Amino acid sequence: MAKDNEETPNTPAEKARGDLSSLGHKERAAVLLMSLGEKDAAELLKHLGPKEVQQVGASMAALKDITQTQVEGVVAEFLDSLSGQTGLGLGADEYIRNMLTTALGADKAGGLIDRILLGGNTTGLDTLKWMESRAVADVIRHEHPQIQAIVIAYLEPDQAAEILYNFDEKVRLDIMMRVASLQAVQPAALQELNDILEKQFSGNQGQQTTAMGGVKVTAGIINNLDSTMSGELLEQIKEVDEEMGVQIQDLMFVFENLNEVDDRGIQAMLREVSGDLLTLALKGADEDLKEKIFRNMSKRAAELLRDDLEAKGPVKLSEVEGAQKEILVIARRMADAGEIVLGGAGGEQML
Repeated sequence: MAKDNEETPNTPAEKARGDLSSLGHKERAAVLLMSLGEKDAAELLKHLGPKEVQQVGASMAALKDITQTQVEGVVAEFLDSLSGQTGLGLGADEYIRNMLTTALGADKAGGLIDRILLGGNTTGLDTLKWMESRAVADVIRHEHPQIQAIVIAYLEPDQAAEILYNFDEKVRLDIMMRVASLQAVQPAALQELNDILEKQFSGNQGQQTTAMGGVKVTAGIINNLDSTMSGELLEQIKEVDEEMGVQIQDLMFVFENLNEVDDRGIQAMLREVSGDLLTLALKGADEDLKEKIFRNMSKRAAELLRDDLEAKGPVKLSEVEGAQKEILVIARRMADAGEIVLGGAGGEQML
């Protein structure tokens, strides 16, 4: 029985706030949308991009055993977040930026914020995100290679990779070399591309310079190809530009991506990595990856590794990065041998 001086929840919504710990941000968004009804939820979804719709939709489909108090808690939490805002339309831009950045992270929120606040400058390009990859390939097949590269750089890496399968080897290489060389696209270029796409889709005038392309985008796209094609394409890029190829390879699978490797793969990889090398590499790792490593070791080994990390003094960043690269070499070798599956790579799912 609660003591008289203890604070206790008085309303169902207040009680439900303590029952939301099992729901992440996507699940809470899904609960909120489902509580609004089909019409209102559909209106909200119109303001999201394809990836966001897919993520929220997947969360909605996966929801089960949601209690009425949890629904009330999600709605109450949402209303609380609005209560401190100014009147509708006042300070809305800042609110939207903060809300989307908190929900999606700065990288993912950036493009969505621009589409909402700047009025959606590239409607034709955005329409391509909803199309089948083969259809997109057919749309751009006879366009200038630079236009093909802009389209590929603009789309999400997984969709871009699927589109590349529809081109022959020579065209793929040309497109990816151009994507890797892109830095930014001027408004006139985007406007020209939208004018071309308006034969099939509607488009609006562009006003903002859009950063796209570069070796990081190229690495993400190649990561989503299957291992055979990605290896061949990377080697072809190196033949044309060795430095660019190395930069792309270094970005294709970074140390933090080990978070995406399944537990069985982590355990197999740890058997190939020395303790000293692992300790040095983890000095520069985030806490999530450290915990993943600890979970996949015996209790005794994890305790020893924790002690080694605490006892190890400051080390040079170059040494940490060198150790991480050595482990990535091991991981890539094991992936090529079919012993593990690297998260984010485009290989077939293992059953």
